[in-house]
Order: sequence, then structure tokens, then C-alpha cells
Amino acid sequence: MRPRTALSAALTGLLLAACGDHRTESPVQSPGAPARPATKVLEAGAAVLQDKPPIEALNAYLDGFHFYNGRPTAQMEAHHYCAVLNEELIQCVIYDGNVKDAKLMGVEYIISGQQFAALPAAEKRLWHSHVHEVKSGQLIAPGIPEAAERQLMERLVGTYGKTWHTWHTDEGKSLPLGVPQLMMGFTADGQADAAMVAARDQRFGVVSARKREQRGAIPAPPIDAGADAWRRGQVYQIPDPTGAHGAGAHVPGRAPSAR
Repeated sequence: MRPRTALSAALTGLLLAACGDHRTESPVQSPGAPARPATKVLEAGAAVLQDKPPIEALNAYLDGFHFYNGRPTAQMEAHHYCAVLNEELIQCVIYDGNVKDAKLMGVEYIISGQQFAALPAAEKRLWHSHVHEVKSGQLIAPGIPEAAERQLMERLVGTYGKTWHTWHTDEGKSLPLGVPQLMMGFTADGQADAAMVAARDQRFGVVSARKREQRGAIPAPPIDAGADAWRRGQVYQIPDPTGAHGAGAHVPGRAPSAR
């Protein structure tokens, strides 16, 4: 067994069950017949008999918000279940809720500022900074003590994320249609839908504005100029031949608003 790093030790207490009664349901119901008794028996047997090291390594739960790269007003809440690979790299699976039938929306890779600085310029365009998410109070770690959450946010404030959503339940899609979409994080006040943030806060019993005050003393490192390229009109998405994202999808070359 590999020795725990300082960062993984800091995350030990972030239990996946920390959401408690603050349930967030998936916004869509997918087609298909309910699981048959035989299927449930197989599921129960697998749960008891099979080891799942990659799944068992998911020991941190973060809740925040994303938007489609090139479509700043197309926003959604994102539930991150994360594993620390080492001091420089965290990997997360992202769901549209925190209940058993939540839909797997995508993945996010989180790297340190040191790792990000070494990336080629073209690669940096795909990544977003986390300074505003942390300092604004929008990013939370539900269910853990304030001191532990602050320690975690101090670790995350200088990191960068690369996020792809593969199932767009925020658009009402009951199946994972279309191609993956590159997502971004907010970088300034006034970008995130205030009603969306307020609804999340009410559900979890938190106040983002209060968390902003509590995190005021967390140092905000300089943001690498290569990150958050959407603010400079440099937007990338995988062309979608299916048209699954409709008329609101990003048109290559169109510079989005960077309020």
C-alpha cells in the first residue's frame, strides 16, 4: 500500500455519505425497465464479493458549478466524487445528483499550479482556474467541519481543472447523447446564476456569501495567463455531428461574454 500524502490525509474525513439528508435528485428519468430480482441478486453479490479499488479510492465529495465552454449562460450544478492520486493530481467523477440513481455526467482532472505551468500553451486553453470558485464560496465540501473544509480549499485554490461532460442531463437528455463537451468554471462575480447558487445553498444548509467571508484570508495565487481561455474568446468544443446540443450550442469562432 502506498503511503498517504499530506493531501490525501487531509481528505480522509471527507466521507461520501457526508451529503446526509441534503439530497439532490437527477433531473431526468432514463428509459428502461426496473431492475429484475435476478439483477438485484447479481448486484448484491458483486457488492460483497468483488474488490473495487478505484471506486473505494473516491474519498472526497465536492459540490460546485460548471458551464459549457462557449456558452457561459448554460450552467449546472456538479457533484464531484474525487480520489487523490498524488500531491499534484486529483481525479473526479461527476454526477448530476448525490442519490443512488444520479447520472454520471463526466470527469474532471485537477492538477497543481506547478504541473499546469509546464503544459504547452495549446493544452492550457482546455483548463480552468479554481481561484474564484474557492474564494467566492461557490465550491463546497458538504458535511465536513469548517476547519477541514478550509484546509481543503487552501489546497485547491491554486489548482486547475480540465472537465468533460458526457451526459447532458441539464439539457433534459435521458440518455448520454451527442459528444463530450468541454466545461469551464466561473472566474468573476455575476457569472453564476444567483438562483442556481441559492437553491444549492438552501438544499445543503450553507451560505456561499458567508463562506466567501470565511475564506477571505486564503491567499489567492496569480492565475496562469494560459488558463480560462474562453475569457479571451479562445473557445474549443468537439464538433457534434448529431446536433444533440441544438441551436444554443457554441459556434466555432464566436467569442463568448466574459463578464
